[in-house]
Amino acid sequence: MRSIWKGSIAFGLVNVPVKVYTATEDHDIKFHQVHAKDGGRIKYDRVCTICGQSVAFADIDKQYESPDGEKVVLNDDDFAKLPVAEKHEIPVLQFVPSDQIDPILYDKTYYLEPDSNTPKAYVLLAATLERIDRTALVHFTLRQKTRLAAMRVRDGMLVLQTLLWPDEVRSVSFESLEDATAPRPQEIKMAETLVESMSEDFEPDQYTDEYQVELQRLLDEAVASGDGKAPERPEAAAAETDAEVVDLVAALQRSLEASGAGGESEPAKKTRKSSPRKATARKAAEPKARKTAQKRTRKGA
Repeated sequence: MRSIWKGSIAFGLVNVPVKVYTATEDHDIKFHQVHAKDGGRIKYDRVCTICGQSVAFADIDKQYESPDGEKVVLNDDDFAKLPVAEKHEIPVLQFVPSDQIDPILYDKTYYLEPDSNTPKAYVLLAATLERIDRTALVHFTLRQKTRLAAMRVRDGMLVLQTLLWPDEVRSVSFESLEDATAPRPQEIKMAETLVESMSEDFEPDQYTDEYQVELQRLLDEAVASGDGKAPERPEAAAAETDAEVVDLVAALQRSLEASGAGGESEPAKKTRKSSPRKATARKAAEPKARKTAQKRTRKGA
């Protein structure tokens, strides 16, 4: 990895020199846009709507248009003059309880590497954050934009997660929920039982992006065919869907039975009926039953 930023964490009077690395990357397969007719690559040209000429990226400025239609043009020099606080410093603003940060605020994640021959201050800060249930709120300036960020520890390493500003999270109210009826106690109890039956520890490694796996397999087959086209594949059968469930309790009961938490399912009942122990007992009892029946027949004769 290549660092994208250098600076230092300001922890009181302690400075912790760090390098910043992007912590995540997408695994989506990249495609080029081509002309469907002949396969030619599609190129995009930045063309001025006034003179009609192509414009180099270095010659492009940014324009703001107010709600009233007033236009203002800013160039790189204008942005450089803006007061950006501590370009190469990450000041700790305060330490807050970790559970008070709403997950919807989290944006991008970065790794922080100690940028010092003696990373004692880095290790001290990481150990302290790991021992207390607190997250450090910091200011973080990247690419001329000041961001609020949360600093925490992951596997002994300091991690920085930028946060959205409060006004960047949309407030919403759905009319469809205004007249919704409250769930009945029986429904809540059954739903809690269902949740409990499906509860496990989170292990992200057990999940895979099946779409990307199948897409890569399709591309590999196309490459192996030699003609550069995807091979014909049978269409997947449409999944059967139940009619709209009116009785929520019935739906919950069926879900509990399927999970094995709401009584025995049909497979379980069949397994119990064909239990080896009971089957053996029945076989052992059959000869005795036949002998008894024969004796009664002779006496009756």
